[in-house]
Amino acid sequence: MFSASDVKTLREKTGAGMLDCKKALQETGSIEAAIDWLREKGIAKASKKSDRIAAEGLAQIFTNGNKAVILEVNSETDFVAKNEEFKNFVNTLGEVILNSNATTMDEALKLEVNDGTVEDLVIAVTAKIGEKISFRRFNVVEKIDTENFGAYLHMGGKIASLVVIEAGNEDVAREVAMHSAAMRPLYVNASEVPEEVLEKEKNIMRQELLNEGKPADKIENILVGKVRKYYEDVCLENQIFVKAENKETVGKYLENNSSKLVSMIRFEVGEGIEKRQDDFATEVMNQING
Repeated sequence: MFSASDVKTLREKTGAGMLDCKKALQETGSIEAAIDWLREKGIAKASKKSDRIAAEGLAQIFTNGNKAVILEVNSETDFVAKNEEFKNFVNTLGEVILNSNATTMDEALKLEVNDGTVEDLVIAVTAKIGEKISFRRFNVVEKIDTENFGAYLHMGGKIASLVVIEAGNEDVAREVAMHSAAMRPLYVNASEVPEEVLEKEKNIMRQELLNEGKPADKIENILVGKVRKYYEDVCLENQIFVKAENKETVGKYLENNSSKLVSMIRFEVGEGIEKRQDDFATEVMNQING
């Protein structure tokens, strides 16, 4: 038998999670043997890396018929993201999810793969590669037969864009996905912009106009044009199509190709993650003074 104190001691020695420590003690019966068990499983090594920042990696898209999966997997360095073993791991994740009914991260992590689960595989790959590996996010997208997927990867998988269009063809859909990858739209169209987001932008615009000395009674009229420009910046349909020679919008490009935008998902690797800032000079001085 083992005590709560044994679990605490094992956690402190290995950095592994409480449940993993309990299982290790159940399997082995002693702290020293449990440490070896956790090391063999790769859990101790992986857990010690849990506080590191993984903001590099790959975004990838997988499709099969009317179903697609877009996902992001992170590593600590770009060097590892280019590693074939890391790429194979990403491909395995995509195929497993694509061939499952998983729609949430909890469901995905419990999917069976090889001799364990996706969660086990993440731990094993972390231990083998020697960097923190994080399966950050994924989305499953389904379409109907009259719709088309457009998939585009930019910079070798640093940006992935997946769109669905009604009618048209895959070439048109891919062109829109490529535009999305390049121009960073936040929404499909103006109706998707949340009311609170729009109001916040309007308030900023009003204050800017007042600061510029515009007459207070003219501001709301001027605001109409500024809101239109805001939509052109953040809404995919309203953006000027990157390949257009006559400044037509993406919406107009689709209309001219007898199609309509249904949805868009765009992943940029590391977006929203606070990346580590290495201060080389400070590091050198610390070593000299140490």
